[in-house]
Amino acid sequence: MKQLFTLCMIAALTGCGTAYISSSIQNDGTSNVRVIPITAQSVLTANRSNYVPQQLPAAFSTNAGLGNGLRVAGALPDLVFSPESRPAGLEMRLPPVVSPHPYTIGVGDVLLLATPQPQNTQEALSGLLAAQNRRQGYTVQDDGGIAIPGIGRVQLLGLTLEEAENEVFQRLVERQVDPSFSLEVSEFNSRRVSIGGAVQSPGVARITLTPLYLDEALAQAGGVTVSAREFATVRIYRGGTLYQIPVSELFSNDSLRRIRLVEGDSVFVDTAFDLEQAQGYFEQQIAVRELQRNARLLALRELESEVSLRRFALTESRENFESRLQYGAVARDYVYVVGEVNSQGRFALPFERVAVLADPLFENGGLSEGTGNPSQIYVLRGSGDPMDPASITALHLDARNAANFLLATRLELRPNDVIFVAEQPVTRWNRVIQQIVPSVITSSIAAASG
Repeated sequence: MKQLFTLCMIAALTGCGTAYISSSIQNDGTSNVRVIPITAQSVLTANRSNYVPQQLPAAFSTNAGLGNGLRVAGALPDLVFSPESRPAGLEMRLPPVVSPHPYTIGVGDVLLLATPQPQNTQEALSGLLAAQNRRQGYTVQDDGGIAIPGIGRVQLLGLTLEEAENEVFQRLVERQVDPSFSLEVSEFNSRRVSIGGAVQSPGVARITLTPLYLDEALAQAGGVTVSAREFATVRIYRGGTLYQIPVSELFSNDSLRRIRLVEGDSVFVDTAFDLEQAQGYFEQQIAVRELQRNARLLALRELESEVSLRRFALTESRENFESRLQYGAVARDYVYVVGEVNSQGRFALPFERVAVLADPLFENGGLSEGTGNPSQIYVLRGSGDPMDPASITALHLDARNAANFLLATRLELRPNDVIFVAEQPVTRWNRVIQQIVPSVITSSIAAASG
């Protein structure tokens, strides 16, 4: 009779749920639960809710760059660049407009002097360049002059072509030589612009009688070789000042492409939104320009010191943030994973990106293979309306069809979402048995002893 009574108690307790109570999705009078199957359409609807992921501090996206206090010989003004946290935030810094002016002859230019062919021996003996070709090239030497046989040295440095012709004409007249001649520049070597960075053929572009514009200089270097122009910047180092133009704006604005370059400009195409790569290039340019000045080493040391100080400050800020994060002093957004999963707990939503259902579900070990019910996976989300706090939306994923797990990679999570995995029906019964059987055995032993 006692054993029969015990069995009846098991059935009764199982039927009323007293022996074992498990979680389930239901309306119990205190909340209004609305169950919505997770489909492609419901995922789109759920993802429309407003949410901005937490952002990392600026120290994690700012580069040491170049300091604002860099000093080089020649009274270099403060640099115009301030490190940016995002490519879209790059500030355009345009060089000043260059006034049009004619080409002036410089050291290294090769001038071609053409004179008429003498008609007789007497003219050949007294004529200009008697024993030489009628078209002779002359290189402008360091002192700014060229040496013409029978005429002497003629100073042409800094003169326009017209002024140079007048100077040669006067010297020919003074030496009583036929002043019939033509003068042209055959090689332009004195006015140059260096081009480096993300271009096809880094090198030097020469300034000739016609102005050299930014787009032409880049074209001579083979063009910009970047796939994502929004992350690239053209930087111009001129006269101790650094200017910058985002590539995305350069190729969409005709006036930017027609920026006139001048002698000594350095053009660098930077493929990142920091100055780490450009720094090395401009250090070389600074070194070349300061080679003849005693302050070159001082300028480079100041540059390195400024960058090192900035890098140290950024590293310290990042370490401080990581320490605060480790000790829970930073407010975070969480979702919670409960039910029949291998590891229950809370999952911190990542910085600067949106997490999806699959992230915490599988990062915590996934469903419990023996007890989890793949047909009963829920994302519980509270109402955003403060006047209706009892409303709960239960987004239901039925993963009996494994293809539905793909939807878990698309459903975006929001702060305070609760991911719940129900148990298998057989698991519930098994746990009931596990709780009651010890009591049955104890009762049987007591009955036998009695």
